[in-house]
Amino acid sequence: MEKAIIFDTLAYVKKMKEAGFTNKQAEVQAESLRGLLEDQIATKRDLRDLEKGIVIRLGAMIAASIAITFTLIKVI
Repeated sequence: MEKAIIFDTLAYVKKMKEAGFTNKQAEVQAESLRGLLEDQIATKRDLRDLEKGIVIRLGAMIAASIAITFTLIKVI
């Protein structure tokens, strides 16, 4: 007997936005997670692609944070 998985994407997006993610980032993550839960089986390739996307986004956020920090230092 299969169990149904209910995933509230709206609640997830709201929590991610409260944690500091942009609306677009939160929506992309919610949609990715919903897709994984619906399929219920993730291949190694699926996990690698997801990990690659997360690493790229994290790198971009770190780079943006550094740029903002240096800009604020120059302004002050």
